[in-house]
Amino acid sequence: MTKTHYEFKPINVGRWVVWGLFALLLIVAPLIFTSGLSTMMLAQMGIAIIACLSYNMLLGQGGMLSFGHAVYTGLGSYMAIHALNMASGGKLAIPVSLVPIVGGIAGLGFAVLFGYVTTKKAGTPFAMITLGMAELVFAMSLMFSEFFGGEAGVSANRVVGQGFFGITFGPAIQVYYLIAIYTFVCVALMFAFTRTPLGRILNAVRDNPERVEFVGYNTQRVRYMAFIISGFFAGIAGGLGSILFEIVTAEVVGAARSGGYLLFTFLGGATFFFGPIIGAVLMVLAFVLLSELTKAWLLYLGLVFLFMVMYAPGGIASLIMMNLRVAAFGFLRKLWVSYLGLGLCALIILLGAGAMIEMIYHLQLNVALGPELKFLGMPLNAKGLNSWFGAGFILLTGLGLFELARRQFLKEWSQIQEDIEKEIKRREAAL
Repeated sequence: MTKTHYEFKPINVGRWVVWGLFALLLIVAPLIFTSGLSTMMLAQMGIAIIACLSYNMLLGQGGMLSFGHAVYTGLGSYMAIHALNMASGGKLAIPVSLVPIVGGIAGLGFAVLFGYVTTKKAGTPFAMITLGMAELVFAMSLMFSEFFGGEAGVSANRVVGQGFFGITFGPAIQVYYLIAIYTFVCVALMFAFTRTPLGRILNAVRDNPERVEFVGYNTQRVRYMAFIISGFFAGIAGGLGSILFEIVTAEVVGAARSGGYLLFTFLGGATFFFGPIIGAVLMVLAFVLLSELTKAWLLYLGLVFLFMVMYAPGGIASLIMMNLRVAAFGFLRKLWVSYLGLGLCALIILLGAGAMIEMIYHLQLNVALGPELKFLGMPLNAKGLNSWFGAGFILLTGLGLFELARRQFLKEWSQIQEDIEKEIKRREAAL
């Protein structure tokens, strides 16, 4: 039967607003944070966002725990910087703005090669195979110095040829906006992937692979295709990194880089699309700022990861979404006192634990400087009983108060969840 009228799908205004705000944030961020360090950090955040989202294609959307994602960002970086050197020498006619595409193609190619082997298995065997691949590539990076540059790495100059309308990519701000454009486009494409049939069936493979096979899909092929697409975007992130830093070393394919993608994607929230974006921002803040503030930054990072696994396995994104649900029913105002109490108790715990950690590190690493040190402006004596007793007392007090506040919060949270369920049933009955 022929339709006699047209049907129009309503515009999703909220989605347009979110994407518009995201684009606006990318544009104005370097205008607000104008220092050279800020511009460099913002550029690194853009690269990390692409890398973490590409990793989340495997972890969050496909349920594939990979320990070797840095292989594809790293090899993409190497291919991109070699392309940049060839362009500088006149051997390759390619503008600098398209060099990240070279990295993306390289990441895709290596994903086709390695993914055929790794995606043969799922679960723990998949994770172990990716770990073996990562170690293999890292070992090769130290063996084949002609391509990997040995311990010194491969360096390049991103200023190639004549500038186009004054754009030479020499100034850091020009490189930032190039990265911002790639970030917006890649994030949009990866979000679109989640809405495709392949993205949906990938979620089904994650949740129930037996049923997917029962209805006629090849789960290995689905994982393989997702692995290839993830490798492409990972390679783009690597290519952008080679332009930003103008040097690529063996560290980019190391286990620490892969572990960073895993850890911060989890912290951000692998079950939500915007979770890895939060994780990527935290990754740059931790690697750039926290590492400069204290030598114990890895210990702090490990403790945060431990507590997130124990109390918020869904990551920061899950906490945000749970509270948005509470706010949508108008109950969030009932929790602000509990949140304030939890926050203050957490700060007390951090103050006491941080003082003890800093004194331990001072005794181990800075003993030649004497026992005195400063922590958040407070003088401490790493060999003095008073400092240790004070830090321990603050820590134990904070732990006790936090436990009391946590129990009260759980009571209020449970009551609010019951009220929400009652409200949902009331609305359903009213319909």
